[in-house]
Amino acid sequence: MPETGAMTNLAAALAALSAWEATAVLLGIAYLLLAMRESLYCWYAAFVSTAIFLVLFWDVGLLMESALQVYYLTMAVYGWWHWQQSRTGQQALAICSWRPRQHLLAIGSVLLVSALSGALLQRYSSAALPYLDSFTTWGSILTTWMVARKILENWLYWLVIDSVSIYLYLDRALYLTALLFVLYLVIVVFGYFQWLRHYRTQSS
Repeated sequence: MPETGAMTNLAAALAALSAWEATAVLLGIAYLLLAMRESLYCWYAAFVSTAIFLVLFWDVGLLMESALQVYYLTMAVYGWWHWQQSRTGQQALAICSWRPRQHLLAIGSVLLVSALSGALLQRYSSAALPYLDSFTTWGSILTTWMVARKILENWLYWLVIDSVSIYLYLDRALYLTALLFVLYLVIVVFGYFQWLRHYRTQSS
């Protein structure tokens, strides 16, 4: 039965799990939980987790996902600096919200560059699932920047990106990473409502 096969594959993946992937997964969870609490330490967890995933994704042929990790490393430093600057000024960086026009521009741009890079990868590389890989990569680039700027709707963007990523990782037999992203979906929902409460408090 398909379900039995999937469970067998997951059990096998867990048994063969490398310490590096386990570390990356745990730090990835820590990053989201700390980001939800607006803790500066989320960027430390993000940096180390990202460095590990960079190598893991390259090894399984997710070239765009691997390249994305380089950007994540940069954004971990930028996010830490930006949040730290606000603390130095003794005023926490405020959560803000985008207007519909900004969302339309952002989403349209992600879809366009995803289509272009997906076509290039399909033609000139051996990348697996080039269009989905491109979509999650460009979407994550935008959304990570939104986190660094404390834009409320980043959590809603992550819901879509993480859902697509789950399929991507299952296809590449990264079962624990896929399981991590299922957990991400739960944390993302809580993160959105927590930031929404803070945003409404600021507004009032």
